[in-house]
Amino acid sequence: METKIKLIFNGVFFIITTTIALLLLCCNPDNPDPVYPDVDREGKIPKDIVKGDTNNDNHPPILHVNDFIKPVPLPYPINTAGAEDSPFITPDGNTLYFFFTPDVRITPDKQLLDSVTGVWVSNKKAGIWGKPVRLWLQDPGKLALDGAVCVQGNEMWFASAREGYQGVNMFTAEYSGDRWKNWKYCGDRLMKEIQIGEVHIHGDDLYFHSSRNGGKGNYDLWVTTRNGSAWSDPVNLEKLNSAEMDGYPYVSQDGKELWFTRTYLGTPAIYRSLKDSSGWSDPVLIVSQFAGEPTLDLDGNLYFVHHYFKNNVMIEADIYFAAKK
Repeated sequence: METKIKLIFNGVFFIITTTIALLLLCCNPDNPDPVYPDVDREGKIPKDIVKGDTNNDNHPPILHVNDFIKPVPLPYPINTAGAEDSPFITPDGNTLYFFFTPDVRITPDKQLLDSVTGVWVSNKKAGIWGKPVRLWLQDPGKLALDGAVCVQGNEMWFASAREGYQGVNMFTAEYSGDRWKNWKYCGDRLMKEIQIGEVHIHGDDLYFHSSRNGGKGNYDLWVTTRNGSAWSDPVNLEKLNSAEMDGYPYVSQDGKELWFTRTYLGTPAIYRSLKDSSGWSDPVLIVSQFAGEPTLDLDGNLYFVHHYFKNNVMIEADIYFAAKK
């Protein structure tokens, strides 16, 4: 989705020096665990940003099926006047990961230094979302712009622009003890040969979008399969792809639904394809008008990002929720 906040990463080329990084993050030599700063994301939101909501949204999401209740933005403290984007909900519906940046107008080099742009996580207890906290996916003393999280069990995939690497790459991390750690580059096979974009891991199948050769144009949806440490040659999901942008895949836990983002009438929209013995069905439009990056819990409730525009300029973004009927 060209309007996505986190995709300001794309095309960025930079090498971050540890000298600059050490000015922002520190590590306690007496503590074997990393020590990160306590950051306040709301304190970084400029006062001149007007919070987008259902009362002042000129282009609200449009629901095209009867499977769901009308989409609504998640309540505070998830959504703020800053930009909440790229959601991922865990199957139990109780943990939400998302990308946040306080001001969509600032450039990546400034986001890199603001200490709050990156991945955040909130936990829901007794039906109430808790205050989001920053999820650090880089060592103290080093900087990174992280986003596009996908989680399967104790395995996380995420996109990152970080020191020591050129541009944006995909990384993995593992959950151990009480935190995510042991992050590592996904490897040249995936990044340079297969040319993955953002991903969704389902079992050993890695669904992704890519503009690699062999597609129908723009982003196409593809899948590659893991066998130990090896990845198969990618297969184009031809029936799901179009000459438009087809990207940001999500596969349901049972593997029978593939959700993704496609351009519809000039803006991002959410589509769904169902799988049976004959393969994937023709995609059906679910939500249109600046809606994208779908993710679902086990009950089939839909979460996605919605961008607010004013005078053809994006002003912020929120995470939306559409309950399954």
